Amino acid sequence: MISALNRLVDLVEGHLAEELDVNGLAGGLGTTEYHLRRMFSSLAGMPLSEYMRRRRMTVAAADVVRGEDDLLSIAVRYGYGSTEAFGRAFRAVHGAGPRDVRRDGGPLRTQPRLRIRLTVEGSTPMDTRLIDRPAFRLVGHAARVPLIHQGINPHIRQHVTALPQEEHLRLKALGDTEPAGLLAVSDDLDPDGTEGSELTYLHGVAVSRDTRAPEDLDAIEVPAGMWAVFRTDGPHPQALQTTWAATATEWFPSNPWRLRPGPSIVAVLDRAADFSTATCELWLPVEPA
Repeated sequence: MISALNRLVDLVEGHLAEELDVNGLAGGLGTTEYHLRRMFSSLAGMPLSEYMRRRRMTVAAADVVRGEDDLLSIAVRYGYGSTEAFGRAFRAVHGAGPRDVRRDGGPLRTQPRLRIRLTVEGSTPMDTRLIDRPAFRLVGHAARVPLIHQGINPHIRQHVTALPQEEHLRLKALGDTEPAGLLAVSDDLDPDGTEGSELTYLHGVAVSRDTRAPEDLDAIEVPAGMWAVFRTDGPHPQALQTTWAATATEWFPSNPWRLRPGPSIVAVLDRAADFSTATCELWLPVEPA
């Protein structure tokens, strides 16, 4: 996977002015576009599209400062149909328009070329199990919320706390299969993991495919497949978010599995009364790499 991501970075450099065929590259490297994008955003700290935009504008800035070509020629060279569109993209990265930068020589915000390396960080074993599960359903109350990488998501908290206590009890009694207990489900996640992008959050439980669920509940159909289950313990949600990040930086590069499309599920096994600490299981859908 590290080799595949560096090949992706090399391809970006050779196609700064073009749309990148990520799906074709992924197929040639024996992986999927979904997994490649998820791993890139997790390791690079930004979506692939954002990295491409920053690199394109970094290289374009050199042409702007040199002053050998007019701005329209530079805009077309980097895939923009007008100086206005190029100027908007340029200003979004550098904080100043190309005409100002040509006159003043700056300011410029350079995006260095990435080089992804696997470092020795796996001294603490990750508590993981692999489970082959038949198809099941996730039922509960769903809402569209923005993705937030760090800390408690206030939109999710508002969604869950708005439910009456008896509804939590009804859901818990309805669950009849793994993952057990009340679940935090994230679905329809942007493969790039862009902060602020919308996802479907479901507060609910897992039921077998044949279980009849009340019609007032939302449902997500989950096909049969393999799951990697990571156990976390400690301050909440920090311990969970740290483990989630470590799946990309440590577990997937070291194991012959890759993410497949599907919901990510968090099961809370135990917690403090104020939820300051918790023991959780993070379920991620996987397939052989």
